[in-house]
Parts: sequence; C-alpha cells; structure tokens
Amino acid sequence: MAVTTEEPQLRRADGGKLRMLVVDDEQTLTELVSMALRYEGWEVQAVNDGYSAVRVAREFDPDAVVLDMMLPDLNGLEVLAKLRETAPTLPVLFLTAKDAVEDRVAGLTAGGDDYVTKPFSLEEVVARLRGLVRRNAQHVAPARSQLVVGDLTLDEDSHEVSRAGVEISLTATEFELLRYLMRNPRRVLSKAQILDRVWSYDFGGQANVVELYISYLRKKIDAGREPMIHTMRGAGYVLKPAV
Repeated sequence: MAVTTEEPQLRRADGGKLRMLVVDDEQTLTELVSMALRYEGWEVQAVNDGYSAVRVAREFDPDAVVLDMMLPDLNGLEVLAKLRETAPTLPVLFLTAKDAVEDRVAGLTAGGDDYVTKPFSLEEVVARLRGLVRRNAQHVAPARSQLVVGDLTLDEDSHEVSRAGVEISLTATEFELLRYLMRNPRRVLSKAQILDRVWSYDFGGQANVVELYISYLRKKIDAGREPMIHTMRGAGYVLKPAV
C-alpha cells in the first residue's frame, strides 16, 4: 500500500515542492520508495549508482537524499563525501543491511543524519525524511494546512472543503482526489498519475475509475458554478481558478 498521512504538506522555503533524491541499485526498491515520496506531494529523482547520484544532486538540488550504503561503483560513504562538498548541510538518510552494524556506525560517524535498516516500511522512510527536513528548517517553509485555488478552499487538517464560502461534503476518496488536484493547480495530470497518487500503485484498477470520480467531484465542486475541473483530451485533467 502507498503511504498515507494527515500531516500538513512540507514545502521548500520558496513555496515549491520538497525535492528528494533516492539512490539504490535495486530498481524495485527505488520505484517503491519514489512512489511513496511522490504520494507525499514531493518531487523525486531516482538513480542506481553513486556517480549518477553526485551528478543529479548538483542539478536537482534535493532537500534530502535516501542513500544506500552498497552501490555498484562508489559506496555510500564516498557518495556522501562528494555530496557534502557542495551541499554541507544536505540531510542524508542511509539505507543499510539489517545486520551491518558497522555500516550504520560508519555512516553516522561520516556525517550521515539518520539510517533505516532493510527491510523497512515506507512509512518509516517518509517519517524519517520529514524529521530530517524539519531539522534542516532553513530550507523549509512553515507547513500550511489550507490549500486555496480561486474561491475553492481545502483544509488538510480538518478535511473541510468549501467553495465561495459554501461547505462541500466529500467522501474520503473524493477528498484525496481533490487534494491532489489542488496541490497541482494549472498542471495537467494524467489518469495514470492520478491512479498512482489516489488509489496507490497496487490498486490494479482501470483508468475509468478516475473518470468516475472526476464526475463525482464536478457535481459537487462545479455544479451551478463556473467550472474549475477541466478535461484535456488525450492528456488528463487540470484544476484552475474559474475565469
């Protein structure tokens, strides 16, 4: 299952999405971790070797790094040293083998900020990253519980939704779908992206469930008002303020 959370979304100091770099040579693991982090509303880049990690980190400017100790070229400690040359305060969460106590000690001694042992839960990785980013608070904007697009407001803490001051009652799935749309205003989101974010990677359903719930939302959000949810034929859906 994908990770769920009721915590307010963290943001970069400029208001943009947090950026996470995931580094591990196991393709399946990087895909699962990346999926969980994207579910949080964060931007994610994933690579499978140390040299790529160093290069992408310089281009991507991540807010934190998930870094495996064992990579096919450089090891985790060597990658950490190179990352810290240009980003001395960049938070790094090490992934280590369950029985590799010496790796954990070496990683923390070398300047790593935290570690989790394999196998781990995706919830734990997300929680540790949240903690690391908060500790590195100069790069993070205060958490905001309200999302506002035009006259539409969604409170992520209380789960209250209103448009032009009129309260709107949503089911849990409708709320998650609207939250995803409102976290990405004016951005066209494909059915595949929406399925991954709202129904999780192992849902196994068809894209028509997205069409169905978009129609539910339209009846509640747009009924009798200028429409905010738009279909981009062949591309997906976009939410933007009514004209």
